[in-house]
Amino acid sequence: MSAKPEFSREFDVRQCEGKAVHLDASEAERAALARRFGIVRVDRLEADVVLHRKDRTVEAVGSVRAQIVQPCAVSAEDLPVSVDEPIKVRFVPEARTYGPDEEIELSAEEFDEIDYAGSHFDLGEAVAQTLGLAIDPFLTGPEADDARKRPELNGGEDASPFSALKDLKL
Repeated sequence: MSAKPEFSREFDVRQCEGKAVHLDASEAERAALARRFGIVRVDRLEADVVLHRKDRTVEAVGSVRAQIVQPCAVSAEDLPVSVDEPIKVRFVPEARTYGPDEEIELSAEEFDEIDYAGSHFDLGEAVAQTLGLAIDPFLTGPEADDARKRPELNGGEDASPFSALKDLKL
């Protein structure tokens, strides 16, 4: 049995047609998501989504907004980041998922698909995944250029591949 996601908001597929949903992560959920994504903190995470159902498939369209703080990839300084991402997800019953060797190409206009089991799908986890994909793992801040010049980031004083040979005597 797998653990429940940090930001779980389950909806019954049978009772979601035309539903407009506002999701807002609690302080504990934001802290857990910050740990999951390896960032300093999530100050705000919310989403506004409209759900539409056809048979057992549910389409969720809306936006995800967040205020996060993440470390610079070079200097490790804390950088505040605003996230405003569209979310366009289709929840499908498990039986409709694709095989491991089947390639799927999605255009920007198409829905990402997430499978669900039983009668409930987790919109909160889809919002969390959208946030995770929006985080830039190589984000750099204003101190990055100075940090790159420090010898410890460049392998010491002489980081050339031939530096070890200079001490050898003929």
